[in-house]
Amino acid sequence: MYKFKIISDNNNKSKKIKNYIEKKIGSKKINIKNLIIVIGGDGFMLQTLKKNNKSENIFYGINSGNYGFLMNKFSKNIHNNLAKAKLITISPLEMKVIKNNKTKKCLAINEISILRQSRQTASLSLKSGSKFIIRKLISDGVLVSTPAGSTAYNLSVHGPILSLNSKKISIAPISAFRPRRWKGKITSEKSKIIIRNLNPAKRPISAVADNVEIRNAKIIYVNINKKIKFKLLYDSNKSLQKKIKLEQIRKETF
Repeated sequence: MYKFKIISDNNNKSKKIKNYIEKKIGSKKINIKNLIIVIGGDGFMLQTLKKNNKSENIFYGINSGNYGFLMNKFSKNIHNNLAKAKLITISPLEMKVIKNNKTKKCLAINEISILRQSRQTASLSLKSGSKFIIRKLISDGVLVSTPAGSTAYNLSVHGPILSLNSKKISIAPISAFRPRRWKGKITSEKSKIIIRNLNPAKRPISAVADNVEIRNAKIIYVNINKKIKFKLLYDSNKSLQKKIKLEQIRKETF
């Protein structure tokens, strides 16, 4: 049996959940080594994972935010839920941005967003290795999404929902102007994608890895980093795969 750690966001709801867990199971040990309970929303979970990308920790999220796609619903039976929880492993996207002869790297668990930085549309070329995906895309930008992130921003721009075991990544345009009917591409997780700004002086772009922005990007290299593996626990009846499937059949009401 092992001790565990709790990391909580600073809002009142998160603090209340943290206090409850500390009182309920604070003195007990859990049969999960290197467990971190993360209390907050999806953004807080993403931030926590990136801070711990070189660790062997296992993360169990409890939602105190809005949707909480990466999280579990808070339950007073948390001790039992942890005992039955299912483990999934995901690898993030790695983004390498070149600007002004300098290189910056970031990780993204959901998606990498390439966005126009001014009133001018972005002018981009996309390659997979040495082969063009599209020679010239005029648009508000483009998204590269993991399966875990395919139900987030990617879905909002009409990108495809990918199953966790698909071994694919999604490339989806944001408000494509030319070619107007380009719907994007699904490509292998082994792909090494190169996104180039074709007109950086007149049409500057930002590169955003989840919630970390790098402005005035000229060339962006994107690939899945298989050396990093995030381990997440989900309640046995609410796995991440089930959440993804539910999004595929969800009907929106207005």
